[in-house]
This record gives sequence, C-alpha cells and structure tokens, in this order.
Amino acid sequence: MRIYVGNRLPKFTETQSKLLKGSYDFLGVNYYSTQYASDATLTYGNKVNSSYSTDNRVTLSTHKNGIPIGTPTPLSWLFVYPKGMKYLMLHVRDRYKNPPIYITENGYADANNDSLSIEQVRKDGSRIRYYHAHLSSLLEAIKEGVNIKGYYAWSFSDDFEWDAGYTVRFGIIYVDFKNELKRYLKYSAYWLKMFLLH
Repeated sequence: MRIYVGNRLPKFTETQSKLLKGSYDFLGVNYYSTQYASDATLTYGNKVNSSYSTDNRVTLSTHKNGIPIGTPTPLSWLFVYPKGMKYLMLHVRDRYKNPPIYITENGYADANNDSLSIEQVRKDGSRIRYYHAHLSSLLEAIKEGVNIKGYYAWSFSDDFEWDAGYTVRFGIIYVDFKNELKRYLKYSAYWLKMFLLH
C-alpha cells in the first residue's frame, strides 16, 4: 500500500499512531455480493494513473470461465452469493483479532417494474430467499466464533439508490412513487418480522 499510494497516504505522528491503534469500537461491514479477484500488477505495470480505483492492483470479475459467481440481479455488480459473507467474516476474525462486527447493510435489489401491480411487487420471494441464505451464512460464522453483534437489512423502504436512482428497489416496504408515496409492506417485511419473533 505504501508503495502504490505513496504521498497520498495521511501522515501520523508517533503519538497519533498510538492513539489510533485499537481505538475502534466495532467494525461496520456492508455486504451485498462477492467478486473474483486476480492480480493486476502485470496489467498495470508502471503506467497506471494513481487513484483509489487502481491502488489495489486487482482485476475484479463476477464471472469465472463464463460462469457467474451467483444468481444475477438487476444490478451488474450484485450477484447472490451468501457464502461470501461467511468467508469474509472468517477472514476478519482471523486477520484482525475477531473485532465486534455489525453488518450495517445487506440487501437485494428488484427491478423497478411499473407494469406490475402493487400486489405483484409485494411478493418478493427472491428477497426473502436472499435474506434467509445470508442470515444462515452469518449464523454459520457465529457458530465458528465470529463476534457478530448486529445485522441491518437494506433497506427499510424503497428509495433513491446512489448508483441506480429509482431503477431498482431494495426495500422491504414498497413505496408508490407515483401515488403520494403510499407504502405497502412486502412479503419480505412479514418474513423478517416472523424471523425476529422466533
């Protein structure tokens, strides 16, 4: 990192470094999907423009030998791969001395299809399967000693997504953007409620 990022790294005094070490309360992790990674050092060589998007010297891909890493969604970067959450949690446990972890975001995107009725869009079985599989994977990590303290589903309601606008819906509550923002619980909201009660 010091070689690739160089003078763009912040500079800390010895006192600041001592204050920073071990100063976190918990690690917040947003997990949606996983990608394959391969070394791109030879690809970049010395001709790369230094930036946060090239500092890692990695080529990321959602496919390997033409096969997707998981079930695709309407977003090109989001493939359903629940095992990735467990693998990430185990890596953090082993690499960073098992800090307290909160899953601060985890969710599934449906396409925003205005041709469907509200009753049809409320039946979000894919989101229910996504949550079930990811929570099951998280439980496996907990059973293997990962220090998970909390989990937050993304999102409470449909919203304007930072990279997709209104083209996808992550919410467990359907928001009718064309009719005074009326809200309707999706089946996933009922599923999560029942999950939390048991």
